[in-house]
Amino acid sequence: MKTFKKARYVRNSAITGGGNPARQLAKLHPDEKLFIDVISGTVPFKERLQGKLLIEAVENGEVNYLSVISVDRLGRTCFETQSTLNWLTEKGVTVRVENLGNLESLIDKKPNPIFKMICDVLANVASIELEGIRERQTQGLAIYKAKNALLRAQGITRKRNKPKVSDDEILKKYSSVVKELKIGKISLRKIAKLCGTSLATVQKVKSILIKNKIIEV
Repeated sequence: MKTFKKARYVRNSAITGGGNPARQLAKLHPDEKLFIDVISGTVPFKERLQGKLLIEAVENGEVNYLSVISVDRLGRTCFETQSTLNWLTEKGVTVRVENLGNLESLIDKKPNPIFKMICDVLANVASIELEGIRERQTQGLAIYKAKNALLRAQGITRKRNKPKVSDDEILKKYSSVVKELKIGKISLRKIAKLCGTSLATVQKVKSILIKNKIIEV
């Protein structure tokens, strides 16, 4: 006789917070077998590493009760989510969705019509939101490219704004150059070679020292 187990499927786009999420979940749900995918929701459920392992566990009769935080964890599109839920129902797996007040897909081993109705609506909403995100990303990229093309046509090149470095920071960074300039016994080229920096840097440091009246011209 096979021993059936409860399972929990988790999908996150990235690991957030400190510590080990698997260890934390194991403490919170000690009676559940964990399947945790850290992957984009755009990847189909059947192509996710832990998704595949969960499917295998169900096929082998190792799981008959599955918990998820929300229905959109089980698919990237409305059709995929519904297909996954239908397949789990066919396999006799009860699915519990926690953000729906722990609503379950099966009641006395029979499909729960309220569960199906609500999950179908939410799967559609999630699919629409995903398409909206993709559309906004596509539009944003198109606008960015169009602006750059217009600027190039006008002979304008965008420059990245670099953080302004203060005179004090420059003098502190090139303290060896400052020291040699104050002594003033060797040429700027020799100072650059001695201090392992460029001639332009030495000239810049010198101009700062002159501006602040630390050395004379």
